[in-house]
Amino acid sequence: MIAGDTLGAMAPSDAIVTPRLRLVSLVPAALEMLLDDNIYGASKAQGFVFSDEFLGSINHAFLEKQLTGIRRAPLTPGWFVRAIRRQDDDVLIGHCGFHGAPKDVGRAEIGYTVFARFRRQGYGAEAALGLVEWARTQGSPVVFATVSSTDAASIGLVTKLGFRRTGQQHDGDDGEEIVFEMGP
Repeated sequence: MIAGDTLGAMAPSDAIVTPRLRLVSLVPAALEMLLDDNIYGASKAQGFVFSDEFLGSINHAFLEKQLTGIRRAPLTPGWFVRAIRRQDDDVLIGHCGFHGAPKDVGRAEIGYTVFARFRRQGYGAEAALGLVEWARTQGSPVVFATVSSTDAASIGLVTKLGFRRTGQQHDGDDGEEIVFEMGP
């Protein structure tokens, strides 16, 4: 374990556990403090230190979107952002989750970010499959992923996992995206 990485016990009750990873929901209090740039408070509320890599991979619009979704659907926990932590050393290696609860966004749609130094080790694929399996246990047999048309690595990852291309869309934040889906 990296010294100072853990500040307290995380509530693992909603964690998605895969062979090498734990995908742990970020608590609203931590998201609110991150939005206020209170990194220490956010880390204390969550139970682990938010790394510089994590902080560099998010922005206020992302945090606001997550909090809005959580507030709109408080009875559907688990459908929002999660930290990706390795099980063997508890290191924070990225984040993943859903674009929101399917009843609010119209479908179960995953997203993921693995920090640069942890890429090409299968963590993105493992996190994505963990999300897919969890969504299925929640009653969503079809799961979607939208990928920037210029992101060859993510296109390769979702294709390798068995997602099939079903369309294209324009996202106001991300531009042109390819829509993939994985069915039962």
